[in-house]
Amino acid sequence: MLRIRPEFTKSPYFVDEPGNWHLEPGAPKELQIELENYLCRLTETNEPGSINGIKINYPFNR
Repeated sequence: MLRIRPEFTKSPYFVDEPGNWHLEPGAPKELQIELENYLCRLTETNEPGSINGIKINYPFNR
């Protein structure tokens, strides 16, 4: 499976501590939002019949 490296990981503000990703103080607001959105997506439920936590209802998938 292809995984694209998020843009915020390429920033000098990004701190890659195992289990504690965060940004250095003074990081641009856009970068903060991108990291926050990414971390929220990690908590979404991925179950059969869903894509990125969004339930897909097809006529055969009730």
